[in-house]
Amino acid sequence: MRRYSSRHGLQTLSELNVTPLLDLAFVLLIIFMITTPLIENSLDLVVPKSSTAKGAVNPTEVFTISIDKNNTYKLNNELISAQDLEARLVSAKQEKPDTAVVVRPHFELPVQQFVSVMDILQRAGVAKVGVMTVREDKAAAP
Repeated sequence: MRRYSSRHGLQTLSELNVTPLLDLAFVLLIIFMITTPLIENSLDLVVPKSSTAKGAVNPTEVFTISIDKNNTYKLNNELISAQDLEARLVSAKQEKPDTAVVVRPHFELPVQQFVSVMDILQRAGVAKVGVMTVREDKAAAP
């Protein structure tokens, strides 16, 4: 016995069902909204330690900028303001175009303050910049 029905075996779909696609899009959106704040806050940056730190540089060849955690600048162990630092670096760059600078940050220095010193160096046109570190085996634990 064969049953007869009004449905045909082969039919073309005239509409596309987008409900599963929207469900997937919303689930992915929720996942990204939850994980993005966790990624941004997971950075742990400790600048002054390095296992490949080389020996001390000759202080007569380079300028050394020291920054403590209170954002106090010293140029070659001489207390200096940010404006004076930039002016001294510009004049040194004009006298000697291949001026090199070593930045010695405190290990608790906020990254934004370190970046502001790097901005000063860029405005002064200093291209040879290094960050002073200590070897991990010699460094005291923070």
